[in-house]
Amino acid sequence: MDKIFNNTQNAFSLKSDTELERAYFLFKLIDSEPLVKIGTAVTNFALKAHLPVEGLIRATVFDHFCGGVSEDDCIPVVDKMFTKGVSSVLDYSVEGKEDEAAFDEAMNKTLKIINFAKEKDAIPFAVFKPTGFGRFELYQKLGEGKSLNETEQAEWNRVVERFDRVCKAAHDNDIALLIDGEESWMQDAADNLVADMMRKYNKKKAIVYNTLQMYRWDRLDYLKILHQQAQEEGFHIGMKLVRGAYMEKENKRAEEKGYKSPICASKQATDYNYDDAVAFMVEHIDTMAIFAGTHNEESSYKLMELMAHRGIAKNDFRVWFGQLYGMSDNMSFNLAAEGYNVAKYLPFGPVKDVMPYLIRRAEENTSVAGQTSRELTLIKNERERRKGKR
Repeated sequence: MDKIFNNTQNAFSLKSDTELERAYFLFKLIDSEPLVKIGTAVTNFALKAHLPVEGLIRATVFDHFCGGVSEDDCIPVVDKMFTKGVSSVLDYSVEGKEDEAAFDEAMNKTLKIINFAKEKDAIPFAVFKPTGFGRFELYQKLGEGKSLNETEQAEWNRVVERFDRVCKAAHDNDIALLIDGEESWMQDAADNLVADMMRKYNKKKAIVYNTLQMYRWDRLDYLKILHQQAQEEGFHIGMKLVRGAYMEKENKRAEEKGYKSPICASKQATDYNYDDAVAFMVEHIDTMAIFAGTHNEESSYKLMELMAHRGIAKNDFRVWFGQLYGMSDNMSFNLAAEGYNVAKYLPFGPVKDVMPYLIRRAEENTSVAGQTSRELTLIKNERERRKGKR
């Protein structure tokens, strides 16, 4: 398999010199854990104190990692990336709001994105988080097998109705729908609900996609059990495969509560788990669809090799590669240049409301060994290439 991810000309073809320098500056900051912690604290204080910092945030970290403050604001970015064959997944990234009005707003945002997607080839997916549509504690209680009281049951019925409305709209408009994964202690209830949506709306092909966080050692077994159910009941499986985003929180809770951590014992075990799940899905591609959400180059090469080995076309609609906007452009744009299906997660929302997402992004980059240094190396190489052309 040709190594395509070092081509910085493709990777940064849409970035001006100024934008490239901003990216270099941001990743240099993220490369320092103390600076990330200080910057997070200062930013949170400034926003809570209503200091006039939103303009600065918007011009730096926000514009690098987000598409805009609204769906319409994202369209120039969406159109620009699509000129290079990279699609977008508009992701309403407002987190931490837990009231019925916020849940309804998140549902309506997702419905609006589905309508957007219907009109634009550049937006092949919509996406939402389960806790965007209902309270975390409700999922947790159900996942633990506890009974809901009358008020809670009525509340859960509204969660199910939100899921169903969005999944039906996705089905009726032929737009694939990604449903994100969250913490393990609420995920069982979300998994059961998403599986019900697959049974209902994935009869002919995968419209509804769940998410498997493969740093959990039990996820491949879950996928195999779901596959058996799908075979027996006649529905397709859509899955976004990621390594995971809540490792420190998962390990800490397991230690505090005295149960076995759901997280794989090592990074290598996670990598094996991820690649095994990809291989299992490719093996059963006739009834499955994969959204490979990864910034790992080796895993991407392995999926490319599996596709070639099985004669799966690069642009087969059942296989997508996905990365986050503002990261791993060397993967996204080089994969697209080779003809593969690629989509960038493009977060949007009011600057203040999206800050929890941005802070998590910075902390994840700091904790993932090699990710930030890889970004910096590629940016440096592109700066040198451009200097040599002048």
